[in-house]
Amino acid sequence: MLVLAARLRAIPRERLAAALAARELDHASVHDLFDLAEALTATDSVDHAVERLERPALVVLGAAAASSDDAGWAERAEVSAELRRLGADGLADDAETQFERLESVLLLLPDGDRVHVPGEVAARLHARLGDDLPDLEALAAHAPPVALPRDRADHGLLERRAAETAYATVAATAELLSGLAVQPARELAKGGFALPDAKRLAEATGVELDDFPRLVRRAVETGLIVRDGPVWLESDAGASWIMLGTAPRWSRLAEAWRERIPGPLRDLVVQRSEALTATSIRDDVAWYYPGGGAWLTDGMARLLEDAEALGLAVGGEPLETAALVLGGDLDAAAARLARHFPQQVDKVYVQHDLTIVSPGPLEPSLDARLRVFAEVEGRDLASSYRVTAASVNRALAAGESEDEIRVFLERISLTGIPQPLAYLLGESAARFGAVRVGEAAATEGPARSYVRSDDAQLISTLLVDQSLSSLGLRPDGPTRLLSRFTPDVVFWGLSDARYPVAAEDADGRIVRLRRHHVGHAPAPAPRTDPLEAMLDRLDEADAEGGTELAWLSRQLEAAARAKETLTVTVRMPGGETADYLLAPASVANGRLRARDRKSDIERTLPISAIAAVAPAPAGAVGS
Repeated sequence: MLVLAARLRAIPRERLAAALAARELDHASVHDLFDLAEALTATDSVDHAVERLERPALVVLGAAAASSDDAGWAERAEVSAELRRLGADGLADDAETQFERLESVLLLLPDGDRVHVPGEVAARLHARLGDDLPDLEALAAHAPPVALPRDRADHGLLERRAAETAYATVAATAELLSGLAVQPARELAKGGFALPDAKRLAEATGVELDDFPRLVRRAVETGLIVRDGPVWLESDAGASWIMLGTAPRWSRLAEAWRERIPGPLRDLVVQRSEALTATSIRDDVAWYYPGGGAWLTDGMARLLEDAEALGLAVGGEPLETAALVLGGDLDAAAARLARHFPQQVDKVYVQHDLTIVSPGPLEPSLDARLRVFAEVEGRDLASSYRVTAASVNRALAAGESEDEIRVFLERISLTGIPQPLAYLLGESAARFGAVRVGEAAATEGPARSYVRSDDAQLISTLLVDQSLSSLGLRPDGPTRLLSRFTPDVVFWGLSDARYPVAAEDADGRIVRLRRHHVGHAPAPAPRTDPLEAMLDRLDEADAEGGTELAWLSRQLEAAARAKETLTVTVRMPGGETADYLLAPASVANGRLRARDRKSDIERTLPISAIAAVAPAPAGAVGS
């Protein structure tokens, strides 16, 4: 424990935080480095770390523990020799990589030509090897062979079904981003979307409410949506992703899925891809993570569930596309699936009932433009949109003009622009701005915005409209209203209620508003990070007792509690030093009381006379 505490003291804070993030411990109970060393060597913490070790790292840890002396030290050359004895020549040649992996989770401490395995870690590993873990020889063995199937199944029908599922996932994800771009979703204190937003977006995406969190999780893991304070938004990456075609969209989702799988495990599965089945994948994962546990079971369930949603598997069984993705050939995988994707179209039918129907999936750029001035009514292989007075007013408020909308529709319509739609566009443009919203003057506080119109009857209608009651409108003359809410809140409230509203500045010029929100970066969590709080306490404790004298006292106290024997180097009166093999009993009033193991007498030494302490050499205890 002393070696571990000393090493913890020397690790920079950033590296220590990264290492501790991978370990399980009670942060609140740690007040100094010795508490931390004790927590890291506790049985539960060691088990948590060992269960998450990949097989190569576990083999090297076992070899280091088997090669260590009584104090936990082993020569690197001895560890390599033990690995070769076990038949793991490849690991012996690349042991440094695994030493770094084990150091990153504080299970092993490299020191020059030696490595140190804390005694508690070695003891716990020894107790598990041959019990719930394979013994060291079995751990070092190569992966078992997989029997190849005699006949290759025809996956043509399965691939078409997988492509349908993949297309539905991509489309639902795009609808999620579109919905958040129009109206962000509120974050609950306990995490997840607020229920009204979840219901709204689940309906828009066409997924069941129970399945909606999984759709959100995939979008978060791909970086398409981010949390900005109390709300979830479309991210910069999401805004770019939604303008891609279906195959590139799918590739990005598949790439994020692949990145969640450790590289060596991907390689292992790809090497055995000729016999790729759900069973073989589970066997490979269980072989690669011998410690296993609930974390592995849950993680595998999530990976296979996402593979199903991305068309990489059907009925739990992986397809050839999965092997391509795992091997990194995303272009080939996308091309294989895209053969069964519906073809995108660039023309639509504009109908007399003010609906716009696309005969197939519309190109993303055209779909995005249509959404500016039309409401989405149905999303399937053939999408439908409806143009309304409110949707046109929204587009005009965002900076579109009647002529720009007409030109766009003429370019993509197979049926021209029917007279009812032309009339609606003209009438909406003429009425646009009949109601104006702006920022209230400072003297009008607590009001923050005003609503005005030359039509007094229209102002009276706004006052009695129950759908606007949440805006708290109050009269300020026959043609003017005030609200305590900001102009943008009032504007969108009036727009959603289908009034011909426009925003204006102090000079009466129309201001273009666009209801599109993009999150540029995830905001840090507002709650205190227990790991950071613990590191702050460690810094304070080390600063308060940062002198070498205080550090020696802490080492001696820890050894006394653990009943460890130390080599204590003492300064003699003539300036020379002498080493004593001591078992500390107590530290008080600046003095150490300890049992001398060699002379079997009790000694009392001033701590100021102690030059250094170190673990007792192997075989010295009890001699």
